[in-house]
Amino acid sequence: MGRYLGPQCRLCRAEGVKLYLKGDRCNTDKCPITKKKGMPGKGPRARIKKRSDYGVQLREKQKVKRMYGMLEKQFKIFFLKAEKMRGITGDNLIQLLERRLDNIVYRMHFASSRKMARQIVSHGHILVNGRKVNIPSYLVKENDEIEVREKSKKLLVIKESLKEYSRAGVVPWLEVDPDRVWGKVKMIPRRNDVTDLANVNEQLIVELYSK
Repeated sequence: MGRYLGPQCRLCRAEGVKLYLKGDRCNTDKCPITKKKGMPGKGPRARIKKRSDYGVQLREKQKVKRMYGMLEKQFKIFFLKAEKMRGITGDNLIQLLERRLDNIVYRMHFASSRKMARQIVSHGHILVNGRKVNIPSYLVKENDEIEVREKSKKLLVIKESLKEYSRAGVVPWLEVDPDRVWGKVKMIPRRNDVTDLANVNEQLIVELYSK
């Protein structure tokens, strides 16, 4: 199955929460999920059947998968990696997803959404420890330095994205120098460090894949 190319906001409405697929633009009052009630394709007063346990688990997996912009096969690979690591599988999964290079580029405000970050990485605009890396799923490590290539620092999309840094700052486990368009991974985040995923129950994903 190919990557979803339809309306991004339709996915948020299907899950009933903001997935921030458009990044910073999802914080505006124009976001459809704040205007339209109910799931897409159904009237606001349409009856919705109660979901089974499997249905609840499936929706949680779909929510996280869509949030990070991944296909099923790749998401399952990340889960299997998390399962082999020491510790709690659900926590390990979130940690691995946060370590993806496209997510780090998004977190550092070099891109306004994970989708844009994936494009920036794929097009070769990002350096990791001085070397070009064009694999969005590349897993960063503690003390890795992430930087936009010198020729790419003047790109308008990157300049516009960095404006969010002055408004919102950056997560505590990352360090960013907006003037150099440079950042550093100070530490690998723990589950409770990823505060914007408070509405995610990763244990449901573990239960789904454990069947």
